[in-house]
Amino acid sequence: CFARCALLLLSVAVTAAELPTYALTVKSGYFQPAEIRVPAGQRFKISVTNLGPGPEEFESLSLRKETVLAEGVTRSVVFAPLKPGTYSFFGEFHPDTAQGQIIVK
Repeated sequence: CFARCALLLLSVAVTAAELPTYALTVKSGYFQPAEIRVPAGQRFKISVTNLGPGPEEFESLSLRKETVLAEGVTRSVVFAPLKPGTYSFFGEFHPDTAQGQIIVK
C-alpha cells in the first residue's frame, strides 16, 4: 500500500508540474497579450505579473476568478478545463483599458 500511495503522489506532482502556463503582464492599465489562446478540455494556468504603476486586479466574472496584485507581484491562477468559447477578463483598477480574452478552441 505504501508503494502505491508514493507512486500516486509522484504522478500527481509530475502532472502538476506539467500544467501549461501562459504569461500575462499588466502595465500602465493594459494587459499584454490581450488574447490568450488555450486548448479546450485541458487544465492550465495563467501567470499574471503587474509591472505597475500601482495595484491591479485580474478578474473574470464568467470564470469566477480574481486576484489582486500589488506592483511588482506575480501570481498564478489555475483554470479547470474549459469548453470552446471566449471568456473575458479585466482589471478592476483600469476597467476601460485593462481588458482581455481567453479564447478556448
